[in-house]
Amino acid sequence: MYYMCYLDESGVQENTGTSHFVLVGLAILAEHWKQYEIQIAQRKRHFGLEDREIHTAWMARRYVEQEQVPGFVGLSWDERRRVAQTKRDEFLIRLSARGTSKQLRAAKLNHRKTRDYIHLTFNERHQLLGELASVIGGWHDARLFAEVTDKQHVYSMPHQYTPFEFSFTELVQRFEYFLRNRGKSVSQNLYGLLIQDNNPTIAHRLTAMMRRFHAQGTRWAAIDHIIETPLFVDSHLTSMVQMADLCGYAIRRFFENNETDLFNRIYSRFDRINASVVGIRHFTASGCTCRVCHDH
Repeated sequence: MYYMCYLDESGVQENTGTSHFVLVGLAILAEHWKQYEIQIAQRKRHFGLEDREIHTAWMARRYVEQEQVPGFVGLSWDERRRVAQTKRDEFLIRLSARGTSKQLRAAKLNHRKTRDYIHLTFNERHQLLGELASVIGGWHDARLFAEVTDKQHVYSMPHQYTPFEFSFTELVQRFEYFLRNRGKSVSQNLYGLLIQDNNPTIAHRLTAMMRRFHAQGTRWAAIDHIIETPLFVDSHLTSMVQMADLCGYAIRRFFENNETDLFNRIYSRFDRINASVVGIRHFTASGCTCRVCHDH
């Protein structure tokens, strides 16, 4: 038996923008992969998103052009796409005449990243995200692992690694501990594989780190149950990386905005030892009273 652990991050690791950086791993049994893929595909199909990538952050925002169309909710999907795209085209024409090049690039990026979802209302998009989070919450053999970094805290101290590298080390250790402990409880040797959204800027560094972990271990653990170095895949083609993206978004929004809906739906999947939640850690100043620090 072996687990496939899909990694994704939410927020930027630089000390700007978001207040937290999150690295999350969604681990599932390989033998259940097909079953879970079908469940995800069924939800996506119901909302007209067959073969489309679920990118939670782009889906969760408001699309102003939808709110400018009277009766948008009552239109068919095709009509919604048509009128929303017309509004977008008109906006780009106006921006080309009166806006800056930076504003135009940002608008084009926003349109490109959200065009697959413009036939769905704000409420429908959030309904789909909620359904997918509930699906993940129902995968009783799956486990979530996450390192949540308060960037104000980490950048106030001397640090050898970037938040991503630090989080990756911690997540690898958690996954290793889970494979050991779970294997003992079922009297089997369990092994795991890490699968990461393809990011050329970090692929070489993570591969080198994992090779070192295999040779020397981390500071706290020998790595005996995670095989190979991370595999890098295209998130557009890999539903489980998209689900890891959803989990990362849910976690970051919980810490930054106290948004609980998506977070509560997946919280039961974080690895536990007895009553302690050990699959997620909030790396912040001492004295934090958040739910995660309380349950850790």
